[in-house]
Amino acid sequence: MSVDSFGAKGQLDVGDASYEIFRLSAVDGQDKLPYSLKVLLENLLRTEDGANITADHIRALAGWDPSAEPDTEIQFTPARVVMQDFTGVPCVVDLATMREAVRELGGDASKINPLAPAELVIDHSVIADLFGAPDSFARNVDLEYDRNKERYQFLRWGQTAFDEFKVVPPGTGIVHQVNIEHLARTVMTRTVDGVLRAYPDTCVGTDSHTTMVNGIGVLGWGVGGIEAEAAMLGQPVSMLIPRVVGFKLTGELPEGATATDLVLTITEMLRKHGVVGKFVEFYGPAVSAVPLANRATIGNMSPEYGSTCAIFPIDAETVRYLQLTGRSAEQVALVEAYAKEQGLWHDPAAEPAYSEHVELDLSTIVPSIAGPKRPQDRVSLSDAKTSFRTALANYAGAAPETKVDEGVEETFPASDPIAVGSVAEEQVPAFSAVVGDVSDRPSSRIRTTLADGTEVELDHGAVVIAAITSCTNTSNPSVMIGAALVAKKAVELGLTSKPWVKTTLAPGSKVVMDYYERAGLTPYLDKLGFNLVGYGCTTCIGNSGPLPDEVSAAVNEADLAVVSVLSGNRNFEGRINPDVKMNYLASPPLVVAYALAGTMDMDITTEPLGTSTDGSPVYLRDIWPTAAEIEGVVEQAIESEMFTRDYADVFAGDERWRALPTPEGDTFAWDAESTYVRKPPYFEGMSPEPTPVSDISGARVLAKLGDSVTTDHISPAGSIKADSPAGKYLAEHGVERRDFNSYGSRRGNHEVMIRGTFANIRLRNQLAPGTEGGFTRDFTAPDAPVTTIYDAAQSYAAAGTPLVILAGKEYGSGSSRDWAAKGTALLGVKAVIAESYERIHRSNLIGMGVLPLQFPEGETAESLGLTGEETFEITGVTALNDGTTPRTVTVKAGETTFEARLRIDTPGEADYYRHGGILQYVLRSLLAS
Repeated sequence: MSVDSFGAKGQLDVGDASYEIFRLSAVDGQDKLPYSLKVLLENLLRTEDGANITADHIRALAGWDPSAEPDTEIQFTPARVVMQDFTGVPCVVDLATMREAVRELGGDASKINPLAPAELVIDHSVIADLFGAPDSFARNVDLEYDRNKERYQFLRWGQTAFDEFKVVPPGTGIVHQVNIEHLARTVMTRTVDGVLRAYPDTCVGTDSHTTMVNGIGVLGWGVGGIEAEAAMLGQPVSMLIPRVVGFKLTGELPEGATATDLVLTITEMLRKHGVVGKFVEFYGPAVSAVPLANRATIGNMSPEYGSTCAIFPIDAETVRYLQLTGRSAEQVALVEAYAKEQGLWHDPAAEPAYSEHVELDLSTIVPSIAGPKRPQDRVSLSDAKTSFRTALANYAGAAPETKVDEGVEETFPASDPIAVGSVAEEQVPAFSAVVGDVSDRPSSRIRTTLADGTEVELDHGAVVIAAITSCTNTSNPSVMIGAALVAKKAVELGLTSKPWVKTTLAPGSKVVMDYYERAGLTPYLDKLGFNLVGYGCTTCIGNSGPLPDEVSAAVNEADLAVVSVLSGNRNFEGRINPDVKMNYLASPPLVVAYALAGTMDMDITTEPLGTSTDGSPVYLRDIWPTAAEIEGVVEQAIESEMFTRDYADVFAGDERWRALPTPEGDTFAWDAESTYVRKPPYFEGMSPEPTPVSDISGARVLAKLGDSVTTDHISPAGSIKADSPAGKYLAEHGVERRDFNSYGSRRGNHEVMIRGTFANIRLRNQLAPGTEGGFTRDFTAPDAPVTTIYDAAQSYAAAGTPLVILAGKEYGSGSSRDWAAKGTALLGVKAVIAESYERIHRSNLIGMGVLPLQFPEGETAESLGLTGEETFEITGVTALNDGTTPRTVTVKAGETTFEARLRIDTPGEADYYRHGGILQYVLRSLLAS
């Protein structure tokens, strides 16, 4: 039921159109709020219902105390949802399963549709297998379709079966670039009760770099699949009113510095300052001079410095970009009029109230890279050689760590220090330099002959991958044109990329190749081996493809610490390529420069990159374009028609996409033999009315864990090992080892995913001391032998035994969220008892029907004497059946009894739990309506 306690509803006339709006001026105190909180305030005004969203919530936000620690929970209702294919497939699987459940309960299956616009961009599946040839793109796309046919057929069905759900097919672009160039509205319009309403564009996305859209004034961030599904179905996202860090920008970028250098500096600054879980908002006199593409680059890196968002307010630059990218004149006029009417238009002289302040003079930015293993480890380009040599001692002879994530929805921890089990570790290990004599470092040279007969010598520091990749930079015309001009000047002087370097170009949208062609720059990139390999994330998410066999063999034979240089946003150890130990983030022009140099073991600011055709040394300064040169090409080569043309029919796809055999009908025809897409069991045996909740009796502990166990340790990620439960499942279903693919690609198959839940190789379960990974003890068997968590869960399920997880502080931090809760529930876990929770994972557990409990204040499993071998009884849960939510429930574990705090914190969460989960709640609500 809609409520308007403040009389905020009003009308805005723009041209010939009239829009219903909710005026922020109706609420006292709103004028002092930062831009981002004004957007949240409008959201609450518009969605006030008197129950989950009340006048008190609105007053609390309007009266926000910048100095206070967050403690007020509000319900944020995003205007739309964006997804990439790895994390989007399970969302569509769940919607398809809900349709069948509705039909089985006598309802109309076609009524199950996203209630908010949902758009999925297929960008995570292409791998840069082939490179350096004119047909690299076509051949890589062929391989992509061969590997992912089942998933693509399923998404094709979803595209036709669901209203408000659209799919951007493969070979189009990266989700975040497509978002800012086309999908984002900045101001949304929607007909509600026969009236056209205007309101701020807000979004959540199933990828952490959703924050790129912050660059055009859209408040949004990455979430897990459960929150995304809830938002698609009209449910709000629970959040605390955050602290907001004001980041003041002054000055202007100096000649030779790029947007990448700027964002690496900001990442370093904000990591040091500490912005985890906070909003960051940019303001000050220099904001208006920051090009929109640079704003998007800065917003994109928000996960790397840990903030929830990193937003720029709407101003004339926003409007100019919307015009450039082909938005209609009516839409552009609405954005400007709405922003000015609501006090959302940037005033360079104003300084809103902020919780904390950071300031940066843009004139101090210097060319930089970041590495060798964390985005925040910025190194001035002039110090790169020395820094590499200092770090080399940690890598020569050391294997890269196993990749923890896949660049799916997930991947930057909520806080850096973690403890897996009870042993303190680092999710992203700290930069630990070993200082020594850098003038005479050890050599480990090895000679090898490449496939074309070229003999080369490789050593530590050899750049074996130079990749122009990822949403962060490929959306930015200034750095992309800069890279092409570096290539042009290098080719004209007779330089070539070193033959051992795998050179790849993966733009974020087709517009990039359009303006390269128009500027006549494509041949120069091709000449250096930077041929188009695909439109997708590629190297940045580990889809770099293999190194040439001869290079890989030499690297492994001599155990070389070789290097990748990429224009991405993540360079964690083991992420980019299994043969590559050291990874550096750099601007696209520097990626080209390092391909020419072929090594990180040289100072490219002072040493020549090569020799020209006349025998003269060529230095970086000789091929580096000026800002005026870059701007001249940008102005000449980029025009609005490129965007309108490339996005005119963006959801239709090419002939190959349209030719995919696609199931038809309101419900999906599941293939019983599929190992990619399977119907999950969430709604099996579901009744039209919820079964009363019950107490938990005779439960056993599946895992006893320590502090700060993250969702990245719970949720399956990375490659599938042959001897793991998931690997055995695939082998039993006739899948060859080479075709196992990854957990990310198989997220639509719950059978694979539950076998990988709690199976992270760095997890330490205190029930099985001396083991690492997904192991526990099975108390259904004599002597409680150690076995895999999945196999133990199956034994407990057969015995009818419910399960419990015991954990320490900050349980569920991190961001790989959806399968962390789904897998927990499907393993048979009925309750988690922890010292404290990360807010979103706690909410997700409820959304999957798992009870989140908290030890009494000051108590832990250890202080209560719990070993994990006890049998648990949890009583008092049935009070929820009366429509109330008890503050505590009683837990009896063996001889120990204590009162655990019940962490169901909002009325909506209580409804979800009573129904067995959020999907069941939504399904029954839709049936009732």
